[in-house]
Amino acid sequence: MKIIDGSQGEGGGQVFRTSLTLSMCLGEPVTIKNIRSGRKKPGLLRQHLTCLKAAQEICDAKVEGAVLGSQSVVFTPGKVRPGKYHIAVGSAGSTTLVFQTVYLPLLLTGGDSELLLEGGTHNGMAPSFDFIQNSFFPELSKMGVCMEAILDRYGFYPAGGGAWKARITPVGRIAKYKNEVRGDLLSVSAVATSAQIPQHVVDRELRSVANRFSLQTESLHKRLVKSVGPGNILSLRAEYENMTEVVEVIGERGVSAEKVADKAISEMDRYLNSNAVVGEHLADQLLLPIVLGGGGSFTTLEPSLHLKTNASVIQAFIRCQISITKRDEKIWQVSVSH
Repeated sequence: MKIIDGSQGEGGGQVFRTSLTLSMCLGEPVTIKNIRSGRKKPGLLRQHLTCLKAAQEICDAKVEGAVLGSQSVVFTPGKVRPGKYHIAVGSAGSTTLVFQTVYLPLLLTGGDSELLLEGGTHNGMAPSFDFIQNSFFPELSKMGVCMEAILDRYGFYPAGGGAWKARITPVGRIAKYKNEVRGDLLSVSAVATSAQIPQHVVDRELRSVANRFSLQTESLHKRLVKSVGPGNILSLRAEYENMTEVVEVIGERGVSAEKVADKAISEMDRYLNSNAVVGEHLADQLLLPIVLGGGGSFTTLEPSLHLKTNASVIQAFIRCQISITKRDEKIWQVSVSH
């Protein structure tokens, strides 16, 4: 029985989700204690409870502590079963984080799987559906991983109500990943998405981005969509030969369109002004498939606490070497070897 301390590192839900994923993939029982002790509301929120119940369903696990607010969970996995699963968060909690908890165990089984996920699709503090489709999936494809995603409904915080489908084709072995040179810059573009808010908000967001990066109209995309509740997200995309970096900022009540744009611009500037290949948020998301596959390496920006925490949790389960070393003032190299 592995014992994982959920208070380590960033002390949030990532420790819990990574532990569940590795427990299922390796067939090893785990006790996770002090869950989310670094947060204002510690313990399992609805999104984390959904992750736990989804994990339990796909591998017929025995679970102790599956209640809202629980700060300790015992998870004993059975055999992972591919198939069709309907996973509903029941709130605006992130469906993409639930997806990232269960896709690897399903990917490493012997049959196709299809997930219908309902809840939040475009949330703060989590990758959006667009990020998964445009940044995460393309990098997984370089490891021989084939997945498709279709968005049915947008779901913004706090109303939720979104839905999307993911199709997972199994692989016998996840290939080695190496991405240390991003190549030539092909394009910079912006997508502003909104539901039930005045159109001038997205117009102002896009105008700010266009002024900063000297973008023409064809590089600016406005999406006025339907959803249960109001919402707004600004997405900046830098497409290179070997990588598409996606930077996202969620619009919030009381925060001007210009401030939303400035935040996104600042983050994209940081990426563009480095020679790093993998962005800060994608880095910790790629670590698990690289470790469970053939290893590999990539360059990234200054490592986040999420990345360092993920590496620590992984090494509690798997004998592997994860090195995060500084190459110069703006570039770090992440290397994984077994």
